[in-house]
Amino acid sequence: MTKTSLLRRGVFLFIGAALMAVGLEIFLVPNKIIDGGITGISIILSYLTQIQVGIFLTLLNLPFLFIGYKMIGKTFALSTLFAILVMSAGTALLHPVHELTNDPLLAAVFGGIILGIGVGMVIRFGGSLDGTEIIAILISKKIPFSVGEVVMFFNVFILGSAGFVYSWDRAMYSLIAYFIAYKMIDVTIEGFDESKSVWIISDRFRQIGEAILDRLGRGVTYLEGEGGFSGDNKKVIFCVITRLEEAKLKSIVDELDPSAFLAVGNIHDVKGGRFKKKDIH
Repeated sequence: MTKTSLLRRGVFLFIGAALMAVGLEIFLVPNKIIDGGITGISIILSYLTQIQVGIFLTLLNLPFLFIGYKMIGKTFALSTLFAILVMSAGTALLHPVHELTNDPLLAAVFGGIILGIGVGMVIRFGGSLDGTEIIAILISKKIPFSVGEVVMFFNVFILGSAGFVYSWDRAMYSLIAYFIAYKMIDVTIEGFDESKSVWIISDRFRQIGEAILDRLGRGVTYLEGEGGFSGDNKKVIFCVITRLEEAKLKSIVDELDPSAFLAVGNIHDVKGGRFKKKDIH
């Protein structure tokens, strides 16, 4: 890793961890709202013991550094350690700061947004702030449930605990904050400028490919295919577009070959090659 990429990673890990600290200490914790995973457990323990939440976040996540090192690698472990230390220091510094709102709904919404962006930024740049998924990966190997199902079980149990520790209305606000944070993590990791992969099978592949190039300004790749039932050789058009261009591409295909096979899928990252839009007139 070059010094520039290392610095870039460090900066975004720092920003992500700092945002999580803001979401916790300025919005969620003062309003007795929790998140899922290790974060939720840490908030509950902090409330019960009157010890700062950052201490529990550090102590509960440290065991997963070793597991993450074994499962994913040293870079992941070091990135996670850095992010956790920044987050813990941030919660300690922000603990004396007064919350921005006493309205639990506003706290749940804005706390969830800030928390989700922070966690998503840390994940996007190679770290983690919660060991729940690592636990889920290990447990899923022993039981007939997927990682997502195990995570969901943990979080239902943790969010439900807020009803007994605080009150049931706080548990419902916690569910709102968790859902918003979950969606914001996805948005942060995937980005707003989501690209789409397109696969087209048509006997008029040449005309469709040229139209995509001329009218959308996107390059195409022709692949060799073979029909599973017919055994006929087919040309497959592959290209990558933005979601704003999807409707126009579909209209091009429908105009040139209404019976063409068309499949569109979401992709999160596009690097290298010639994914640059050519000027169209």
